[in-house]
Amino acid sequence: MALIKSISGIRGTIGGKPGTGLTPIDIVKFTSAYGAWVKKQGDNNKIIIGRDGRISGEMVRNIVVATLQSCGFDIIDLGLSTTPTVEMAVKFEKAAGGIILTASHNPKEWNALKLLDSNGEFLDAEAGKYILEYAEKNETIFADIHKFGKVTNGDAFLHSHIEAILAHSLVDVKAIKKKNFKIVVDPVNSTGAIAVPALLKALGVADIIVINEEVTGNFAHNPEPLPENLRELCTVVEKKKRTSGYCS
Repeated sequence: MALIKSISGIRGTIGGKPGTGLTPIDIVKFTSAYGAWVKKQGDNNKIIIGRDGRISGEMVRNIVVATLQSCGFDIIDLGLSTTPTVEMAVKFEKAAGGIILTASHNPKEWNALKLLDSNGEFLDAEAGKYILEYAEKNETIFADIHKFGKVTNGDAFLHSHIEAILAHSLVDVKAIKKKNFKIVVDPVNSTGAIAVPALLKALGVADIIVINEEVTGNFAHNPEPLPENLRELCTVVEKKKRTSGYCS
């Protein structure tokens, strides 16, 4: 078991004794400490939550949302999402912060709370230090039933994020479409299967093959983009290049 605490968030393997892995008790402890830091910044009580497709994602999401509600925060829950979309949603909604539930390239046994400030950016050293120290004090006072926060569905934010990309001055959809790109995507059974094809289609890419596309959290291989983990993708690309000119 492993639990890694840093200024950017809390990362660990799921299960085990509290303090040795990312257990429900640890999730409550660090989520409520983050809530204490957010309250210290001002009166904004809106927090964005989004998660990747990991097996533990729903469980971790439920605990994080319930903890924030019981601290009096209103939550916009993006559901299955991506790190950049959560970051953008914080800005779109002028929220006090956000938590991304993802362990990035770590194996499926891992998950993490990645903590954002009101700019949709990862916390600085001072904020991270405050949260880590507060978590160890275990002094959170939870709200009574009249002050619970509410939860709002935010699954439309991927569309808003894509629209923002298309509106960027450096993005030329006509030029991209003219290239007639053929793309193979390997989202490794996580939320890239939702976001990446949607973005590519919006950019004018019509010919897309997605492998390992079912969002189950049972990764077909470790997500770390090392040569040994890219073999299936490379094999599909090479096969398609021989006949159709695909790229990855």
